[in-house]
Amino acid sequence: MDFSGYQTENFYDELFDENGRPRPGAKLLVQKIKSLSTEDLLTKQQAAEIMLLQMGITFAVYGNEEGAEKIFPFDVLPRIVDGSEWSQIEAGLKQRIFALNAFIGDIYNKRQILKDRIIPEDIILSSRTFRQECVDFTPPRNIWCHVTGTDLVRDRDGSFYVLEDNLRCPSGVSYVLENRQVLKRTFYQVFEASKVRPVDDYPNRLLETLEYLVPRNVSSPRIGVLTPGIYNSAYFEHSFLARQMGVELVEGQDLIVHNGFVHMLTTKGLQRIDVLYRRIDDDFIDPLVFRPDSLLGVPGLMEAYKAGRIAMANAPGTGIADDKVIYAYVPKIIKYYTGEEPILPNVPTYICSDSQDQKYVLENLDKLVVKAANESGGYGMLVGPHASKQEREKFAELIRENPRNYMAQPTIALSRAPTIVDGTIEGRHVDLRPYILYGEDIYVLPGGLTRVALRKGSLVVNSSQGGGSKDTWVVDGAQ
Repeated sequence: MDFSGYQTENFYDELFDENGRPRPGAKLLVQKIKSLSTEDLLTKQQAAEIMLLQMGITFAVYGNEEGAEKIFPFDVLPRIVDGSEWSQIEAGLKQRIFALNAFIGDIYNKRQILKDRIIPEDIILSSRTFRQECVDFTPPRNIWCHVTGTDLVRDRDGSFYVLEDNLRCPSGVSYVLENRQVLKRTFYQVFEASKVRPVDDYPNRLLETLEYLVPRNVSSPRIGVLTPGIYNSAYFEHSFLARQMGVELVEGQDLIVHNGFVHMLTTKGLQRIDVLYRRIDDDFIDPLVFRPDSLLGVPGLMEAYKAGRIAMANAPGTGIADDKVIYAYVPKIIKYYTGEEPILPNVPTYICSDSQDQKYVLENLDKLVVKAANESGGYGMLVGPHASKQEREKFAELIRENPRNYMAQPTIALSRAPTIVDGTIEGRHVDLRPYILYGEDIYVLPGGLTRVALRKGSLVVNSSQGGGSKDTWVVDGAQ
């Protein structure tokens, strides 16, 4: 397959430098692709899609007229990150998660960061994800955010920035693991020669993280993955991780609180559950405490949790740290709790509840990306340069009505990666979601989920908005 017509078009390209030379770590892959005919490469792409289809890797799109289940689009050309570059990313993520965990614990207890006026108190207390029920509570091992997916983007100059933090129920790691299985077979020799760092031990690492939370007096702990059920968009992932860890997959209707402990209903009677890896938002986990109309949760779960009779990952209340408005204060949060400057910078951010910032945002909607504080999946978002005048006017009205709920950022010239499109290779914009586990220590999965905007020129990479994924290779040693 010939790259001669491939253009980086003044964007940072993940495989080629500005002179068209392969970047460190990418030389072997580029040579392999060049050695293939167009037909051979497309055959590999088709074979990869068939493998994923056979694996049943799907996600649900709510309101999708073509049917609820879709195969997650996958591009067979991997994204490559050099090992030396990854070292900085890993250090930055460890620093960030340590600080965010300390922040959550402080907010629900001493609130020293508010007393020291680092963050305005009203920003915290007005957040939709602040949980009054978690005040004066400390979770097992003092860990709140056990599993985090942090979204990174690379700008035109090649620098990585944190776009947002996902600390509630981050999804997508199953695609990382399955994509890797497919790519190992697709480019076996290149994969082996490139010394790609493995991701296969993630389920074991996750299990160790959950086992670390088990009460000390429990000798034979039972762990469960709490799922909303088969109609949830990430149900494939819930069942996949439960199977890989060898733990129970449970729904709220499978559980009951009896004598102060959480039990699973089985044909052999009640069996106690000691740790829940919950994939249900706070609002739905316990109808006695949060939404009374929830049919997904377990009545009495929060009481058992606060009594120390069950552990949950992630802890209820962690959403306070992935509020997109509070994101703007994370550099200050890192400095406050670590005494260090952030290793990974934020994207510059404007807070619409600040009158000066709001004025700037409203005057420059055609240049900015505007996000709602607690939406995800590409929803509640305006990409100003690609929006119509009517869409910008609608968002201006929403900002004026509820300024606390909105923040804005300049449009980042997201890096691109070569992607197979209609039988040819073209550049498409990508981001990167590494996964971080916080147990006895902090572990960063080498690589993560590279999401790709499959529509030409699009900056929206979310699967629910038509995006796909690539395998991410962290490679050691120059080629």
